[in-house]
This record gives sequence, C-alpha cells and structure tokens, in this order.
Amino acid sequence: MQRPGHPPPAGPTERLAAADEESSPAKRKRRFRDPLSILLICIIVFSLVVAGLIGAELYARHVADTKVAEAVACEVKDQATASFGVTPLMLWQFATKHYTNISVSTAGNQVRDAKGMKIAININDVQLKRTADSKGTIGSLDATITWTSDGIKESVQNAIPVLGPFVTNSVTTHPKDGTIELKGMLDNLLTKPVVSGNGLNLQIISFNALGFKLPKESVQSTLDNFTANLTKNYPLGIHADSVQVTDTGVVSHFSTQNAAIPTGGGGQDPCFANL
Repeated sequence: MQRPGHPPPAGPTERLAAADEESSPAKRKRRFRDPLSILLICIIVFSLVVAGLIGAELYARHVADTKVAEAVACEVKDQATASFGVTPLMLWQFATKHYTNISVSTAGNQVRDAKGMKIAININDVQLKRTADSKGTIGSLDATITWTSDGIKESVQNAIPVLGPFVTNSVTTHPKDGTIELKGMLDNLLTKPVVSGNGLNLQIISFNALGFKLPKESVQSTLDNFTANLTKNYPLGIHADSVQVTDTGVVSHFSTQNAAIPTGGGGQDPCFANL
C-alpha cells in the first residue's frame, strides 16, 4: 500500500535501466582498460599514420618526377620520364635536400634537331643548396645516347638540305671500322663519328660526288655545324666521352661531375627555372 506523500516504488524495468546508467561509466573504464581494445586503437592510429605517410610519399615522388622530366624535355625537345631511387624515402630526401639517385629517359623521337635519338640518364648525389648563381650541385651524371640509322637519314635530309643527294637511298653503318655511309642515287659519303671537344663530329673519310658540285671542305663545314648544334653546349658541363658505331646506328656516352645546377635566371638555361 502506497503511503501518502511518497512516490510509488520503481518497477523492475526502471530498476534495470537505472542500474545500467549507473554502471555505464564503469563499463567504459573497463573497456578502455581491456588489452584487446587498446591494441585495436593502436592499430587504427598506426594505420592512419602509415596511410598518411604513404600518400605524402607518393605525392612527393610525383612532383619530383614531374619537375625533372619537364626540365629534360625542355632541353632535348622530346617527351621524358623521370624516377627517383626507392631508398631513402622521398620525404627524407626532400627534407634533407639530398637526392641520391635519379633516372631519366626520353621517348626517342628526337634530341633537339636529331630525329630518332634517345637519351638514358643516371644522376647521382644531387644536393640543393642555393647560392647566388646556383641551385645546388650534381655529383655525377652519365648519359647514353642512341641514334638510329633511320634517324640519321631523316635528320640529315631535314636539317642539311645541301646534303640531300647523299641520303636519298639509305644510311648504312659499318661497326668494324666505325663508319657511317650516306648513300644517294649517284653520290656516296663515308663519315666517321668522333669525339671532338665537348661533342661529336662526323668526319668525312671518302667523298664520291658524281652528281654533286660542292667541295669536300664545304660539306665538312656543314656537317660540323650540324653536329655542333646537336651535341655541344649542353648544360651542366655535359660533354662527350666516347662514341661507337653499331649495326643499328650510333651509341655515344656523355657525362659530367660536380656540376652546378643553373638558376634559370640572368640569361642562364630557362629549362631549369622550375627545377
């Protein structure tokens, strides 16, 4: 019997609800003290951190690859791709401004005005420390340049119209004696690629000009001007080391060491302005 002035006693359901409310803080405390719960929370936090680092690493690599590829593409006038070494992490290289290894490759369409020419470059020990006239230094750069016989033919026909009669038929390479033969309908020009100064030259070995009236000296001068525009005056002090005639064309090696990276301003190479 209910007493006057006193609330009715709580029913079974209300007593259970009150007990659950009173025990909720205790349950939460026990839950966070549970080793399995702590482990799961740590795994989730670690996974988020790792995912963030991976995303930042991939983005940094993409930006770095793009900038280097654009600089090379600008210099050689062809498409290029670049990739940085797997170790150390790009974020670490970016933080220290020290890049250990970079590989660059062009599409093989052309290098400047030389059709059918392809470059594969390995760059090591790049340190970005800006000075008044430099963005940093490159420890070493090695480049292998391949030039196909068809590319030589097309390049000479397009860039040296005066030598057109010599390449109406084909360009044939002779690896045994390191010579390149330019064949026309009536004319025949035998040349030998050699390292000259910082670049390459095509020296005339024999000159059979049945239908051609220009003197040999004039043709040699024309060839010298052509190769100078292709293989000399590269940035970073890049120079020719060797050249070899193969069954399919010409392979040459270029390199430089301890080179200063130009700023791209003040009349310097604009291709490096955004590097």
